[in-house]
Amino acid sequence: MSRGCAACTVSTGPFPTVVSRTWRSSRVIVISCALRDRDSFKVWSIGGDSEGELIQRFYEGIEKYTPQIVSWNGGGFDLPVLHYRGLIHHVKAPRYWDTGEDNRDFKWNNYISRYHARHLDLMDLLSLYQLRAAAPLGDLAPLMGLPGKLGMDGAGVWSAYQAGKIAEIRNYCETDVVNTFLIFLRFQLMRGVLTEQQFKAEGDVVRSTLKKATDPHWKEFVGKWRA
Repeated sequence: MSRGCAACTVSTGPFPTVVSRTWRSSRVIVISCALRDRDSFKVWSIGGDSEGELIQRFYEGIEKYTPQIVSWNGGGFDLPVLHYRGLIHHVKAPRYWDTGEDNRDFKWNNYISRYHARHLDLMDLLSLYQLRAAAPLGDLAPLMGLPGKLGMDGAGVWSAYQAGKIAEIRNYCETDVVNTFLIFLRFQLMRGVLTEQQFKAEGDVVRSTLKKATDPHWKEFVGKWRA
């Protein structure tokens, strides 16, 4: 696996006066990431005392590592929310927005262009950019033998936030990014980037890492992982 592949997801809660799930009605609560580096696999949630600090730290990670970002509907929701909320909070993200002005390589592969791979929105690509063909992560993952959604889904985040269940939201986000990363591995196998042996080895790295974790949500995740 190439250096620096990160799966990311964002949990938001709508402001109490608005029902629709849009950037205008959303506040960033948790950003969770899974990073596959040369020698390790890590899952964590970004901390921050405020929404602005949380978003800034996400972009600082991109500034430091320049990972390939893998998401599920990240282009349709997660990243646009970070864009708008970041604007509100004076967030700086020069590497993320670079389209070749600072680094010539980014002209041909950047985080912004829909058809570039530096941000790979798996849902968008697998549906061939057709919204009517898009599959929810929670529906596809179990069909592939993966755990899928655990604890809650996106619709339950705001009520959990109101109840002060930040840890539960964090756990939900972290399992989401691992589901996304495992689907990415299957996609890399499908398109010939990984051999069957390499695919198994990558899955073993993830599984062994999660088995070492003591948190209950990882024990549940490993227990429901059948693939």
